Amino acid sequence: MEEWPFHDGNIHNLLDGRQFDIRQNCRDVDHSLQMHSSVIRRFALEEELEGHQGCVNAIAWNSSGTLLISGSDDARINIWGYSGRKLLHSIETGHSANIFCTKFIPETSDELVVSGAGDAEVRLFNLSRLNGRGLHDGATTPSALYQCHTRRVKKLAVEVGNPNVVWSASEDGTLRQHDFREGTSCPPAGSSQQECRNVLLDLRCGAKRSLADPPKQTLALKSCDISSTRPHLLLVGGNDAFARLYDRRMLPPLTSCRKRMSPPTCVNYFCPMHLSDRGRSSLHLTHVTFSPNGEEVLLSYSGEHVYLMDINHASGSVMQYTSGDVSELMTFTPVPNRQEHQPSVSSFFQNGLRKRSNTAARVEKCRMLVEIAKRSLEERTNIFHAIEACNEVLDGNNGDIDPSLRHECLCTRAALLLQRKWKNDAHMAVRDCHDARRIDNSSFRAHYCMAEALEQLGKHKEALNFAVAAQCFSPFDTMAAEKVENLKKQLAVAEAEKNNKASDGSPKSEPRAGRVLSLSDILYRTEGNSDASQDGPRSDREDSDYDEELELDFETSISGDEGHDVESNMLHGSLNLRIHRRGDAIRETGPNGSCGSPSLSSQNKKSAYQHEAVIDMKQRYIGHCNVGTDIKQASFLGQRGEYVASGSDDGRWFIWEKRTGRLIKMLLGDGAVVNCVQCHPFDCFVATSGIDSTIKLWCPTAAVPSMVAGGSTGPETSDVLEAMESNQRKLCRNREAILPFELLERLRMHEFSEGSLHPFECAQS
Repeated sequence: MEEWPFHDGNIHNLLDGRQFDIRQNCRDVDHSLQMHSSVIRRFALEEELEGHQGCVNAIAWNSSGTLLISGSDDARINIWGYSGRKLLHSIETGHSANIFCTKFIPETSDELVVSGAGDAEVRLFNLSRLNGRGLHDGATTPSALYQCHTRRVKKLAVEVGNPNVVWSASEDGTLRQHDFREGTSCPPAGSSQQECRNVLLDLRCGAKRSLADPPKQTLALKSCDISSTRPHLLLVGGNDAFARLYDRRMLPPLTSCRKRMSPPTCVNYFCPMHLSDRGRSSLHLTHVTFSPNGEEVLLSYSGEHVYLMDINHASGSVMQYTSGDVSELMTFTPVPNRQEHQPSVSSFFQNGLRKRSNTAARVEKCRMLVEIAKRSLEERTNIFHAIEACNEVLDGNNGDIDPSLRHECLCTRAALLLQRKWKNDAHMAVRDCHDARRIDNSSFRAHYCMAEALEQLGKHKEALNFAVAAQCFSPFDTMAAEKVENLKKQLAVAEAEKNNKASDGSPKSEPRAGRVLSLSDILYRTEGNSDASQDGPRSDREDSDYDEELELDFETSISGDEGHDVESNMLHGSLNLRIHRRGDAIRETGPNGSCGSPSLSSQNKKSAYQHEAVIDMKQRYIGHCNVGTDIKQASFLGQRGEYVASGSDDGRWFIWEKRTGRLIKMLLGDGAVVNCVQCHPFDCFVATSGIDSTIKLWCPTAAVPSMVAGGSTGPETSDVLEAMESNQRKLCRNREAILPFELLERLRMHEFSEGSLHPFECAQS
């Protein structure tokens, strides 16, 4: 299939333009050259850093890019020199569990470093005290030790220019602010003398089942970030679908953890619309981060894709929605044709060099790409690249195309997505059909594709309404007539099954007493109960009020301690489970506060709840797989953040063009899973890490540009598609051994007899 250039253009033209406005333009050119599509396609493995004895769960650069810090399952912090690629310090931290996060403290001459770990502790170390010590001279005494968290510390955040404070996000539902000037230690969590007033965010009653539901469970925090351009902005993500943006200036004073507080008001929620109403507790975020300019955020979901959102949107913006908009998107209602603004032919600035807009050439290019996509749709070939061609038109040149071409491209992309059937493709098709209907409300293609998309999502009633509308717009089209008849038959069958179940009079579920399920029953349940059929209707259990459901506490290791089988790419580890009824947990907190009075009915709580508005996605990045670990990062590359990268469960890491979501590069970076991807602050250089005990360093040294590693000049498309399709199957599979956070959902789907509520341990492989 014919290739088209990336939006960053040609390096030769970029360099040639430096002669104009030298002071401003040289800086812009330097930023543009740090990460450019031409050099990204030449990325190859430069070196592996050896020095850890376990999985490397965290890596980070210092502000000048001269040092790299890493944290591992071996409970060590390593400091590496960038220029010599050498290990400078190895700190035996004293953590009793895996290190999940490490940072340099700003404005301390890189002498202070901090770590957070699975033992719920935050430890601060002064590198100047290591002078004269060998690399393996035993445990190092921390300069500060904070033991106030009760669950694993998953992420640390620092503020540019602030050498005195570090923030820690924990699975206990709190984000704490540790000020080194106020104290260098705190008693262990649960001790009688503990009264650490360092809780900045108390989200122990902050998790939302869906957009329409009020927050009432603990939001186990997985990630946090502080904006480098507006440090008062704080972004957090945890074990629900919603990232939250807070303004630290508007938060209440620091508190202790003795009393559970209502979640504070956030500035914005972020969640793709199609994920906001799933009601699945297995859906959660593994990483959140700000863009370099602070205007965008990037969210990475477990069992899902990576999504890009804008931060600033006025109320009523097309990128903002409420719970009512979710159902409205899939409901047939007449919509007025929208008059789209036509941009005038003008000039613009790009990379500091003034260029005359060549609108006609770009429109012609867009028409060519749409024709390529339509041909692929008819021939049912090159579907992936045809979708990327449509992305280029709609996301890369949207301002230059007229409404008719935009409508044609939207309908074509929707049909291609419905052919490909990757995860959430049907939801993306619904979006495209909705936008196409706003351009032409009598469009046969828009209504027919909407009917097909809703049918794939299991929404047959809604699909029938759109199919009937399509038939009205084109009465002699046989496809529409067939679609209407098929949907009527499916609805009739579903109604008959419902009536049969009602006439049987059998109880909806077995009584709780005496029912004991084995772990294998939960791990390998039938496909009919599987959460993997996420696009279908939810079960009765999922719609129930879950105040009295089971709660599972777990500690797990899926990494270097037990090792992994490289040949089979399987992980080996252990999982310690502790099961109790949620009501018991609530009673324990009793007088100190809980997520709601037990005497208050669920209906009353819901009626009093005011629904929030949420900012929707503006781009998604697909091809990778994120189900195996809950520390997988998605990162912006370059000082401009024009590219997005993420690790994957297949041992690869992926790079996309931010603007269009187009895949630029796919590289093999680990024997099992790549978790961390960190770009150098100034150079075209990336460090990655994962399940392997080594850190991989990448730079543009390949002789030939390519989409795959090494710059191979041979065929590459089939390899890329095969890898991505394999990852999509992993995202959607139903009967595989699952990981702890997925097990939590499956345990909640079952009720146990009182006699079965006891601790047990299982091995995960």
